[in-house]
Amino acid sequence: MIKKVKKAENTVTAALMEMIRRPLITEKAMKCAEHNQVVFQVSLDATKPEIKKAVESVFGVKVNSVNTLRQSGKQKLFRGRKGVRSETKKAIVTLAEGQSIDLTAGA
Repeated sequence: MIKKVKKAENTVTAALMEMIRRPLITEKAMKCAEHNQVVFQVSLDATKPEIKKAVESVFGVKVNSVNTLRQSGKQKLFRGRKGVRSETKKAIVTLAEGQSIDLTAGA
């Protein structure tokens, strides 16, 4: 029975890790870093409490707030053919005072 509990904990952490797709490294994201904020691309069905829990468990930091935004997909021409960009969801995570996440360490 103990093994089942450990397996359930592993699936929860795996689900949380899959929720955070990747960190976004853009000019706007770097400006947010000056205010102790980090920007991530997250899954479309992720909620703010789930994102907060995922960031706190994966990176081991304290999160003050989470702001989210959805970018709808656009119709664009790709080599003369119509195509559609996929929808994305971004999360701007504000960390507690003194907390930080080094996103360039793994590069």
